[in-house]
Amino acid sequence: MQNKGLVKFFAILFALVSIYQLSFTFVANKVKNDAKAFAGGNPEKEVKYLDSIGKEDVFSLGFTQFTYNEVKDKQINKGLDLEGGINVILQISVKDVLIGLSNNSKNPVFNKSLEDATRNQRGNQSYLDAFFEAFDANKGTTKLASPEIFANRNLQGEIDFSMSDDQVKKVLAKKVDESVESAFGVLRSRIDKFGVTQPNIAKLGQTGRILIELPGAKDVDRIKKLVSSKAELEFWETYKAEDFYQFLGAANEALKSTVQPETAEVEKPKDSIAALLTDNAADSTATKKGNNPLFDKLSQGGGPILGIANGKDVETINGYLNRPEIRALIPADKSNVKFAWGKPKTVTDPKTKKETETVELYVLKGNREDVAPLSGGVIVDARDTFDQLGKPAVSMQMNGQGARAWEELTGRVYTDKTAIAIALDDVVYSAPGVSTGPISGGRSEISGNFTVTETKDLANVLRAGKLPATAEIVQSEVVGPSLGQKAIDAGTTSSIVGFLLVCLWMVFYYGRAGWYANAALLVNLLFLFGILASLGAVLTLPGIAGIVLTLGTAVDANIIIYERAKEELREGKSLGESVKAAYGWKGGMRSIIDANVTHVLTGAILFIFGTGPIQGFATTLLIGIFTSLFTSIFIARIFIDRDIEANRSLMFATNITKNWFTGFHFDFIRVRKWSYIFSTAVVIVSCASFYFNGLDEGVDFVGGRTFQVKFEKPVEATQVSEELSTEFGATVEAKVFGDDNQLRITTKYKIKEDGVEVDQEVNQKLYNSLKKYFNADVTYEKFINTYDGKTIGVLQASKVGAAISADIKTNSFWAVIGAMLVVGLYLVISFRKWQYSVGAIAAVLHDVIFVLGLYSLLYKYMPFHMEMDQHFIAAILTVIGYSMNDTVIVFDRVREFLAGNVKGNFKEVVNASINTTLSRTINTSLTMIIVLFIMFVFGGESIRGFIFAMLVGIVVGTYSSLFIATPVVYDTMSKKDIEEIEARHSK
Repeated sequence: MQNKGLVKFFAILFALVSIYQLSFTFVANKVKNDAKAFAGGNPEKEVKYLDSIGKEDVFSLGFTQFTYNEVKDKQINKGLDLEGGINVILQISVKDVLIGLSNNSKNPVFNKSLEDATRNQRGNQSYLDAFFEAFDANKGTTKLASPEIFANRNLQGEIDFSMSDDQVKKVLAKKVDESVESAFGVLRSRIDKFGVTQPNIAKLGQTGRILIELPGAKDVDRIKKLVSSKAELEFWETYKAEDFYQFLGAANEALKSTVQPETAEVEKPKDSIAALLTDNAADSTATKKGNNPLFDKLSQGGGPILGIANGKDVETINGYLNRPEIRALIPADKSNVKFAWGKPKTVTDPKTKKETETVELYVLKGNREDVAPLSGGVIVDARDTFDQLGKPAVSMQMNGQGARAWEELTGRVYTDKTAIAIALDDVVYSAPGVSTGPISGGRSEISGNFTVTETKDLANVLRAGKLPATAEIVQSEVVGPSLGQKAIDAGTTSSIVGFLLVCLWMVFYYGRAGWYANAALLVNLLFLFGILASLGAVLTLPGIAGIVLTLGTAVDANIIIYERAKEELREGKSLGESVKAAYGWKGGMRSIIDANVTHVLTGAILFIFGTGPIQGFATTLLIGIFTSLFTSIFIARIFIDRDIEANRSLMFATNITKNWFTGFHFDFIRVRKWSYIFSTAVVIVSCASFYFNGLDEGVDFVGGRTFQVKFEKPVEATQVSEELSTEFGATVEAKVFGDDNQLRITTKYKIKEDGVEVDQEVNQKLYNSLKKYFNADVTYEKFINTYDGKTIGVLQASKVGAAISADIKTNSFWAVIGAMLVVGLYLVISFRKWQYSVGAIAAVLHDVIFVLGLYSLLYKYMPFHMEMDQHFIAAILTVIGYSMNDTVIVFDRVREFLAGNVKGNFKEVVNASINTTLSRTINTSLTMIIVLFIMFVFGGESIRGFIFAMLVGIVVGTYSSLFIATPVVYDTMSKKDIEEIEARHSK
């Protein structure tokens, strides 16, 4: 090996850099362990401890000191599935952005196009493109630059009525991008103040989606509300409730003729408005429900509060008040009234101890534009504080413009003896009156039914500012810390066991050369983790799977070289000549390069089309390919060259294994018809199963919610499924997941509806149905939230919205097709004959159908889940890569033999090529199977289906490379091509 000294220098330098990068991870972990010990299991105390030492020096390296914050930024971060925490993907509403840019246009063409875009948006198509498409179909003579659409004051100077639609579209695209960027900044500001270590927020390409990861976060409902709240703060004048009591009486009478009475006897709300209007105390007693449709659901309020209702009746009352015939009863001088609900309050009956949720109905002075007199845009600072009664509140400071508007608004309210309703995202938090005249200086306060945590979050979102549009949670995942620790333990165990078994096999099969391969493997792992640390990569459970998989493939290059060296030694060459030939381009290097290019191509496609943990898997796989190549080719050879220089014998085998897999003369071409028949039968059975059984499509592909729930004792899955289906009023599946006291629960209930309220409703229904299986001290909060590393309740929860599931499904399809086509194209370029590409694609297509068919046939019967999800697609792409790897090795030998002096006709050359590479094929496949089997046993329930797909795929891929790929090349060669090859070969 030339430049041996330079290789050693770079290897040592690279190793030192890797150790340097990894040192920060060790220090950061030590500090975290100290924090956990100090906090004694209190997560908030742990976060405060880490925040307090953020700027303190915790690590010294030479003359350089590093603070904890600096060390933390340089460590290998653990992903959600290892650390526990919360992950959400938000979809910024482009529809809202367009409505805002149009200044709430009432143009019928514009609004119809918005609705058509919502209804007709396809797959990965952006909403903006769908809107443009709909507008072009609907516009007639209407232009985007019409004054009543986008040529308005909001876009003055950017759009004017003389511009064409194409010109306006460019401006709108820019504005939408700016809105997403603005939302990104607002969310980053909120998250940075939230108080979790190492939060991650990233834009997902040009989709308008934003990924937020909060490792270690625990309060699910609080975080979802924090990230999705638009924070639209508004200040409204109010009316007096008594001004609308006559309207309510008229509305109640009008509703009697249309609302069907119910026969159930119910207690009418106390302080009934009906009693107030009739002066009849008896009207407050029990009465037949439905006699007073409105008054049965609304008790008397006062001041700006029109009435108080039970939380479950809010939707019904809204329906009543929004009816055109009811709105027509509002007094003409107050027709601009805006009804708004307050923040829900929980009230406990002192006698029954029963809790009910009540909500206050406010009457606000609206206007034609439906725009508040003062908005939160004037807020320059907000702080959580306490009001005069010592209750949690939020104080706010306005800018100069806001202070003047505030003084004018409070002056009017003081004069009219009304109140100012302070509303956040259309929810009234408080409605104080003004008793001392106009308020100058621009200071205000929000008080109400708050906890200290709520005021902290509210002040946080007000300081960060409002989102430019609605942000809906389209995908979410919650992982409890106990599940994360279990994943770490499973990953560590599978890694160690897999590493040891691969090392033992290499030593057993290759003797001292196996030790050299193992040394290269250790250096490879050092380099791999060093690069992950330097890139700031996030380590996930699939990422660990990628690393463990690297253990199986890292020795592949060594196997190719060692097998070639053995062949050269058998031909009588010296050790030095054999090693030189094995490492030469015509020896093993060409095969190694071709095989690893196919790996890189499939890994790159996996990285491009994958998200989250799948990208982590692809990252470790890609890095592992390059580090494995370097260590296998250069590190192992350093030791081999030392043996050559010392004139030591090196057999690349042991006395036991030296004749293994040699002397094969099997006629693969002769039996190809039988392999074709077998494979065709497999394809037919698989296709039949697709038709009759289908595939178990996970929520990634069809949308839905999944919960992994651990119970105190084993439960009956069928019974739980029936109970949940009754509670939800929709089909809910429950399956045993791992241990018999653990269920995986899946539902599509309201999956097309977005909003934190819907998520909370689903969580509450889940708890209501399952709480009987837990002790009384397991409250809703303890059941849903991942407190204190608990081991029962919801260990993991995920949600995939319908829109994003369609995108995932489309991306997955193109990822698989793209991988086959890209690798096929590479083979055409590399081998200069299309037949090689056809053979490889036929083999890979066979493998994919085989694995899919097996999953279709077995998913109802296997004790682990076999869902079609992103992890499964990652497995399929990995199978494609390794199937191509095996195939390319044989193809390279065919090409080499055709160019060499091996005697025989084309059929004999092809058979010889397969037989002489059989040792390498079996060895590589065997190491892969060993590693995957260990991961299947020890790797944890969450990736068992993922690993099973790869395990089956490697076995089938080995079969197809021997019995499908090369025979297809043989059969697709024309008679003329074969005659030319044999004529050239016989010379």
